[in-house]
Amino acid sequence: MQSMQTSALLSLLTLAFATMPSGAQQSVTSRPAVPLEPIGAIVGAFSSHRIVAMDEGNHGNEQGHAFRLSLIRDERFAATVDDIVVEVGNSLYQDVMDRFVRGEDVPYSQLRQVWENITMPHGPADRPIYEEFFRAVRSVNVSLPRDRQLRVLLGDPPINWDVVQSSADTRKWIERREISLYDVVQREVLDKGRRALVIYGGWHLLRKSLLVEPTNDPRLQLLPERLEKAGIKMFTIWTNTNAKLDSLQADIRAWPKPSLTIVRGTVLGAADFTFFAPTSGTMVPQKDGKAVPIQRAQWRSLPMEEQFDAVLYLGPPSSITYTRMSPILCADTAYMKMRLQRTALMREPFGPQLIESLKQYCASHLPK
Repeated sequence: MQSMQTSALLSLLTLAFATMPSGAQQSVTSRPAVPLEPIGAIVGAFSSHRIVAMDEGNHGNEQGHAFRLSLIRDERFAATVDDIVVEVGNSLYQDVMDRFVRGEDVPYSQLRQVWENITMPHGPADRPIYEEFFRAVRSVNVSLPRDRQLRVLLGDPPINWDVVQSSADTRKWIERREISLYDVVQREVLDKGRRALVIYGGWHLLRKSLLVEPTNDPRLQLLPERLEKAGIKMFTIWTNTNAKLDSLQADIRAWPKPSLTIVRGTVLGAADFTFFAPTSGTMVPQKDGKAVPIQRAQWRSLPMEEQFDAVLYLGPPSSITYTRMSPILCADTAYMKMRLQRTALMREPFGPQLIESLKQYCASHLPK
């Protein structure tokens, strides 16, 4: 018990330091990052922030999923947090999710639409870990009084695939993803005086644009920028699934897995954000209504501490494993027809590549 109390105290003191004005920390540069017990640190962040946002890491990674399950199952979490805002849920089905996490009977044919019908046509949320997360929240709520039950808020725009006919229809909804997230957080969390954990891909949580010439297109304004303009400071966490952190600080390889570390003033915080970035290809931002490829070499150089407050360490990248969609779906004729038709609406070369990848996966997993 004493060690837990010491860890929690250290977490709170470190978090308080991280929120100090940058001028108060100028004398501290490139000190080693320090591992913290991650659940206590995240819960502690809510003492000074109503919104704590955690990057998922590469979509589908199993270690990040396991940590998120342990987080929501910890009694400290439910005692502190009201809502969980997720990327992998179509807000058109918010009522379905509300009823499900409250413990009501919801037909599976309705429930699966939450993650199968998100704006991304190729179905990145069809992996079983996302359904498992929703079921874990439902299980946690069983032991909680009704007024303290966790609510899952679906952040993706309310696209209705029954009326989507073209690539232009799809793009219209995809362009609303950042606005939809902000609207959900403002309307369902902040306006109601609640606290929320936001679980999204890290590219949706950047504080500053990586573009050399940032666009003023409101569709591209990310949640931290929108909230900070309103005077609301988020605490943001990058989940590392790609960067070899021990190349910056050798002792990280001996850190407990998982660990959370505050990056401001540390060697991790001083490193360029692109060191942590999960892609070596291009970003394709919508600028003035057009897709403009931006090579990685053209990104702005920004230190990690200007983008995120903390890094969640799950282990070296070589230890990260991933889940794929259930092979059962490959044998589901209606599902495969739906997924292939939607993916075909994606621009080249992504649509054709993803279609071929799905067909190869199913060919290798269906019974011969």
